[in-house]
Formats: sequence, structure tokens, C-alpha cells
Amino acid sequence: MSALRIKRVYEPEDQQDGYRILVDRLWPRGLKKETAGIDEWLKDVAPSATLRKWFGHDPERWTEFKTKYLAELNDNDAWKNLLDQVRKHPVVTLVYAAKDETHNQAVVLLEHLQKALKK
Repeated sequence: MSALRIKRVYEPEDQQDGYRILVDRLWPRGLKKETAGIDEWLKDVAPSATLRKWFGHDPERWTEFKTKYLAELNDNDAWKNLLDQVRKHPVVTLVYAAKDETHNQAVVLLEHLQKALKK
């Protein structure tokens, strides 16, 4: 089973990151693609623009956001692609740009991937 991690894209890349997948729909501000150290950008696994804007990283909407986001993932082929990548690589780090390290889509994806891999 793969080792899974999450990390802000603005934190320095290191060897322990393994295969780095950006899970944001929008490219992070102020970051050059050449220096980001991203192996793959799966923007289609990110929350829809509508859901992202509605959530607005408001912790009070967190529980409802998770439910809505998981519903989006279940109908999303990009989710299957992400799961395939996790199965291929011994270490995968999901990178995201959000300032809130507790309430973001990477946290939801990490939990969802861990459950899927246990099946």
C-alpha cells in the first residue's frame, strides 16, 4: 500500500514527498510550473467551481462541504485516475494551495483514498 501525505504546495519539496499530485482546480498564485515540483496536476479531482466558491474555506460549512465533495467524487473519472496513481507509486503527496491546513479538499481526498485502499 502507498504512503499518502498532504502538503501545501508552497512548502519546500523534499525527497520524502515521492510522487507529487496537485489537487487544486486553479494553479496556485505566484508559483512557477518549472519550480513547483509537481509530477501531475489532477485539476478535475478538485471540487467543482460552484462547490469551491460556496465553501470558501468556511469551517462552519466543513461537514456539508465534505458530503457534497464526496458526492462529486463518486461521479468523477478523475477520482479513479487518482486512485490508480496512488496504487502505482510507493509514496504520494497530495499538494494544495489553501492556507487552511485542516479544512481543504486534500484532507477529504486523503481520507477517501485511505478508505478506498483498505477495501
